[in-house]
Amino acid sequence: MKRIVTLIVLIAMLAPGVALADRSNTGCGIGTIIFEGKEGLLSQACAVITNGIFGNATFGITSGTIGCAKAESFASNEQLDRFVGDNMDQLAMDISRGEGDYLLTLAVLLDVPAAERGEFYGMLQSNFSTIYPDAGVTHTDVLNNLEGLLQG
Repeated sequence: MKRIVTLIVLIAMLAPGVALADRSNTGCGIGTIIFEGKEGLLSQACAVITNGIFGNATFGITSGTIGCAKAESFASNEQLDRFVGDNMDQLAMDISRGEGDYLLTLAVLLDVPAAERGEFYGMLQSNFSTIYPDAGVTHTDVLNNLEGLLQG
């Protein structure tokens, strides 16, 4: 009897969230592909459970497959975004000198191979005025400017 009461209480607690949830958001993965186009709550629950069992969303996000969107920009990297935002001045000083701990951390966050870091530092130093064009530059501007340099 206690199990039935517990189950009823659990369902009652979850019901408002389920009722108000966005029915089209099951994440990405194999389950999303298998149950694509099915609108019922049961189908969406099965899609989420299948995605969870196979645990393939990490691969999908990295590769841009199985219904997952690959990041268009490295600026979407939260750790990089936070680092640049929190260390704008120190990073600017290191880039202007072409060396330093903040510049090393930037290179690590951007996955620049150790053998290529000297060239990377030099490229950033020679393009300092492009990365930091004025005193009012924001960290988002810096990231976009870095991305433009690295893609160009």
